[in-house]
Amino acid sequence: MTSAVIITAAGRGTRAGGALPKQWQMLRGKPVLCHTVNAFRAISGFSHIFVTIHPEDRALAASLGPDVTLVIGADTRSGSVRNALEAIDAGALESVFIHDGARPFPSLVMIERLRAALKTHKAAAPALAVTDALWRGEDGSVTGVQPRKNLFRAQTPQAFHYREILAAHRAFQGDAADDVEVARAFGLQVTIVEGEDENIKITLPNDFLRAARILAELEKRS
Repeated sequence: MTSAVIITAAGRGTRAGGALPKQWQMLRGKPVLCHTVNAFRAISGFSHIFVTIHPEDRALAASLGPDVTLVIGADTRSGSVRNALEAIDAGALESVFIHDGARPFPSLVMIERLRAALKTHKAAAPALAVTDALWRGEDGSVTGVQPRKNLFRAQTPQAFHYREILAAHRAFQGDAADDVEVARAFGLQVTIVEGEDENIKITLPNDFLRAARILAELEKRS
């Protein structure tokens, strides 16, 4: 199945702190986004890599390399993804993987799970089952509990048959937390594949420390 990958990196990521958006902050000598792009370069089977960027980040994006197609993002994540989907010259393209730029550790094993799922489903996404107790809270106090049965922590890349997710984005109004939300609003069934603990999304300042530890361990294994 011929595939392309869209990496979303047009956001500002202010919760992570720092002078630059989180995807451009350094992680062991390289911007986080470079690690993400390099991870997909190392996985065969992707014909194109598209990266959505903020207009102010053009100079920073030059570091990603000539094999990356840059797409100017929109005001929302879903709008940015649609811009990238529309920029793809479909041709023989069958599927597209959509990934968070601040998740620098997508693995071949997880990609292969998604590829296998796409053979029999039009959409698939990785997730981890929730194992912790869940509370509801207000004003710093616990106000209730939430059963964790059938709850999952969503990850990316989320994988789709190209024409179906393009149609879903063209029909979608507003913003969405991820592309599974867009797909489901269009009526697409999304199958869940097993995610990975190492596939973290950098969101808060301490996440950089965890990411550095994961990267050091991955480098040791290789």
